[in-house]
Amino acid sequence: MPKLKTKKSVAKRFKITGTGKVKHYPAGGMHLLGKKSSKRKRRLKKARLLKKKGDIKAIKRLLPYG
Repeated sequence: MPKLKTKKSVAKRFKITGTGKVKHYPAGGMHLLGKKSSKRKRRLKKARLLKKKGDIKAIKRLLPYG
């Protein structure tokens, strides 16, 4: 069987934790920050875990060696 290719765009946005959960940073925290409240910016800095099972399955398929 051939080697599986990692989807690089997904590899830059998501990480698989040691226990197999999918970690990511939410969208919207990189630019146009002047109009966002401090509370919102603070929440955007923190990493989150994906919760939807279908999304997790799709991400793991795109990161075969994740």
